[in-house]
Amino acid sequence: MLLNLTPPAAHGKYNLMALGAGKHVYTEKPLAATYAEGRKIMSLAAEKGLTAGCAPDTFLGGRIQTMRDLIDDGTIGSVTGAAGFAAYFGVESFHPNPAAFYQPGAGPLFDIGPYYMTALLSLLGPVRRCCAMSKRTFDTRTVTSEPRRGEIIPVNVDTYTTGILEFASGALATLLFSFDVRDSELPRMEIYGTKGTLCIPDIDPLDGPNLFGGELWLRTAESYRWNTLPRSAGAAASPWEKVPVTRPHTSTSHAENSCGIGLLDAVDAIREGRAPRASGEMALHSLEVMESMLVSAQEGRFCELETTFERPQPLPRPKA
Repeated sequence: MLLNLTPPAAHGKYNLMALGAGKHVYTEKPLAATYAEGRKIMSLAAEKGLTAGCAPDTFLGGRIQTMRDLIDDGTIGSVTGAAGFAAYFGVESFHPNPAAFYQPGAGPLFDIGPYYMTALLSLLGPVRRCCAMSKRTFDTRTVTSEPRRGEIIPVNVDTYTTGILEFASGALATLLFSFDVRDSELPRMEIYGTKGTLCIPDIDPLDGPNLFGGELWLRTAESYRWNTLPRSAGAAASPWEKVPVTRPHTSTSHAENSCGIGLLDAVDAIREGRAPRASGEMALHSLEVMESMLVSAQEGRFCELETTFERPQPLPRPKA
C-alpha cells in the first residue's frame, strides 16, 4: 500500500500512478484537487480491484466515535440538523510555509473543511444537495511567522465560504469555513436532535473535528432547564453535561494524537475483504460536496450530488 503525503495539488497524480502500478492507496486529504480527478482515482481503483482510503481519520477518534454512540443510541433523538464552523485568520501567523494554503486544492474549504465534512458524513450519511456563497477577501497575505516573515503571498482560492447541506436523511447542516475571521466564539461543531444537542465546544480557535480528543458536551430535553431567577438577574440555561470520552485511541486531552487509525484500519480492511472506514468513496463524496459548494456560489443555484457512500461502521466499543 502507498501512503501519499504529498501536497494537495499532487494527490491525484500520485494516487493514479500508484493504482496504475497495482498498489493500494491511502492518501492525505483531499482525495484529489478536483472532483473530476477524484472520480478517475475511484474508477481506476474499482477497475484494478484495489482499495483507496483517504484521510482525515479524526472521525475515528474517541470524541466523534462517542458522538456516533449517542446518535445511534437515540440519546438525542432523530437528528434534525447540524452546524460546523472553522473561522480564524489564516495560517500565515503560525505556519512556517503558508503559501500552499492559498492555492488550488487548499484554502479553508479544502484544507480544514474535510475534517468537518468527514465528521458529519460519518455521523449523518450522504448529502443530497447543497448551496453556498463564497468570496476571496484579500488578493495577497503577509506572512507573520518565521522564517518567511514579511513575505507577500498571492491568494488564488476563496477564503470565506458559507453553505447549507441537505442530507439524504433529511437533516440540514450550516457550515462556515474562513481564513478571514479575526476571532469568534462560535461552537466548532454541533449536532441537533429532537431530544437533545451534542456540542464540540469553543475551547480554542482550532478545536474541532480536526482533533482526535477534546471535550464533548450534551444537553437533553430532560437536563435543559432555565433557572428561576428573573431575567434582570441574569437567567441562564442549565449547564452542559460533559460526556466522558471512553472510546479507545484517544482521551479528552487536546494533546492526544492518534493519527494513523485510518491507515491501520485500511490495512485491516484489505486483509478482511471489507471497505475501509476512511473510504475513498466517502472522500470522493466529500470532495464533490466541497466542489459543489463553490459551483453553487459561482452559479447561484442548488447543486444535486451524484455520488453516495455507505456510512462507515463505528469502531468496536471497548469491552465493559
